[in-house]
Amino acid sequence: MTESGAHVIVLGNEKGGSGKSTTAFHLAVFLLYQDFRVATIDVDSRQQTLTQYIRNRSDWVKAHGLQLPQSTHYHLPVSDGDSVSRNCRQEFEVFAHAISQVEDDYDFLIIDTPGFDTNLTRLAHSLADTLITPLNDSLLDLNVLARIDPQNGEPRELSHYARLVQRARKERLAIDGQTIDWILVRNRISMLSSRNMRLVQSGINQLATRLGARVAHGIGERVVFRSLFPIGMSVFDPLDDPAIGNMASMPNMSAHKEYRSLVEELHLPISTRARNRRQARRDWSRSRREGPLVFRHMMPGPG
Repeated sequence: MTESGAHVIVLGNEKGGSGKSTTAFHLAVFLLYQDFRVATIDVDSRQQTLTQYIRNRSDWVKAHGLQLPQSTHYHLPVSDGDSVSRNCRQEFEVFAHAISQVEDDYDFLIIDTPGFDTNLTRLAHSLADTLITPLNDSLLDLNVLARIDPQNGEPRELSHYARLVQRARKERLAIDGQTIDWILVRNRISMLSSRNMRLVQSGINQLATRLGARVAHGIGERVVFRSLFPIGMSVFDPLDDPAIGNMASMPNMSAHKEYRSLVEELHLPISTRARNRRQARRDWSRSRREGPLVFRHMMPGPG
């Protein structure tokens, strides 16, 4: 990405069911409510969970006459041809076109990747400014990063995915001298103290140190997400609106608070971009008042 281009957030994990798509969708909606220009790309041509989430939102908004923010979305075509090379080429062309369309005209680009290794998965990781790896709070899920000693929680051999991220970081550093901020997000954290929970906590902290990553608390097991997916809504939307189903409740408010806390822990360049955006609006308003001056909107750079 160029210095003045979109800040790229990639959701990556080679294990399904970790919460990548749900987190990608909620981050997009949060940033849209902060008045940022947001684009989303679904690189998972098989599951297309993020794409379905966004389609559900569009359908519900149209059906109920709602005025809710929506991202500019791109998704890969379903690869159903007989030629693997042709399918891969077609997917790459769609991905490259999407990147060229959004990199200089949007504040944030959020990319959701599949739970398996592909060329586009690797490419997406090398483009990341912020890489988010959601992890369910279990030793089984930590195996996506490394084999964990069951006695002391120490990481042994690094996984294929951990090595993939390390290569992506080296490539990114070689290309533009930038580093990838890697955040391991603990989801479905157990409230009950147990030996297993302590091993998980110890393992993820040691892994973060070894991998040069940060650890953030994510989202608990919330029933609300199963209810929000069919209508394409997020915890940041007005859930007390009758058109959304009067879904405001204490558990839903807790989920909202958890996502707000997660956004803060990501350290995204929100404050700087917001300040630049407000200044751009003031300049535009001044130009309108002072006469037919040409105002050229400049994309705020990453903070």
